[in-house]
Amino acid sequence: MSTDGQPHILAIGGGGMIANDRDVVDASPLIRYAFDLTGQDRPRVCFLATATGDPAPVIASAYGAFGRMDAEVSHLALFPMPNVADMRAHLLSQDLVYVQGGSVVNLLALWRAHGLDEVFHDVWRAGVVLAGQSAGALCWHSGGNTDSHGPELRTLEDGLGMLPYSCGVHYDSEPRRRPLLHEAVGSGRLPTGYAADEGVALHYVGTEFVQAVTYRPGAMAWKVEADGSGGAKETPIEPRQLR
Repeated sequence: MSTDGQPHILAIGGGGMIANDRDVVDASPLIRYAFDLTGQDRPRVCFLATATGDPAPVIASAYGAFGRMDAEVSHLALFPMPNVADMRAHLLSQDLVYVQGGSVVNLLALWRAHGLDEVFHDVWRAGVVLAGQSAGALCWHSGGNTDSHGPELRTLEDGLGMLPYSCGVHYDSEPRRRPLLHEAVGSGRLPTGYAADEGVALHYVGTEFVQAVTYRPGAMAWKVEADGSGGAKETPIEPRQLR
């Protein structure tokens, strides 16, 4: 659970997991920040790779990365069937849930088919810290944009909606992301929202955005809102630098 019992979400634009100098996947300082939100010396962390189809190598990498941070690690897989008998009870027993990136459209469809959309609302309200990167960041919001349907980005309008905002991920690394989010927010298809460059995370307490954090010098976050004339305007948000 979180240190204060409040619902926390940490939405990472990209770069939650990074390769170290031995080409082994490690947790970035953003994940250490998520760990710290739990207030536990050895947090219970559940990893979900639904968005990439629960591949064994990805799950194994997460066990290694989180294990090296002295976490008590588990995972929830849905392929070929759920690996946990009582998914709700398991998730509620965690301190942190971390969702890997991939296809947010497939992730949402599978979660809804298994009733996890409602479960995650309960888990969030109970104070379990929710975190994730890319699809694992976008899913908690009202919507954003995604390449889940193919190389051409499309607007997503049916996120879980715990956070009543739109979300932009990979904001400085994929050039089409920014104008498509502006178009959707400016037209009213998506609500006001927040966007994160690579290596930046958006931290929400309840439904309130409280700060952005990063380990990349010069990386930024942004507030995106309609300008009243069919377009959108951005307000830069300078993230707090993590060590």
